[in-house]
Amino acid sequence: MKVRATVICEQNRHILLVRKPRCRWTLPGGKVERGETAAGAAVRELHEETGLDADDLLYLMQLEAGNTRHHVYEASVLNLDDARPLNEIFDCQWYPLNALQNLDASDATVRIVRAFQRRL
Repeated sequence: MKVRATVICEQNRHILLVRKPRCRWTLPGGKVERGETAAGAAVRELHEETGLDADDLLYLMQLEAGNTRHHVYEASVLNLDDARPLNEIFDCQWYPLNALQNLDASDATVRIVRAFQRRL
């Protein structure tokens, strides 16, 4: 099973989504590398994909989808307005939480965002 760190950044009832070329929208995150904690991977991936620096992380949940185990964190970020696509990321955007039904995203992303909405 693959282990992934997934990050939710929320601002004014919008969440940050990222997209690789010709792919669906997803939450920032990626593979937990050997010797790395899931929290460490979350901070690293958020920075590598968007340029954002997590000031603090809150562990929200674990979700298994397909052959991937997602460790989901909510990140407190000081430089929210600096989000930009970096490295393999083609685009990033702040997406309204109340428009989730219109989102072209993976099942895992939709399930994670819906669970996050329930806690707001």
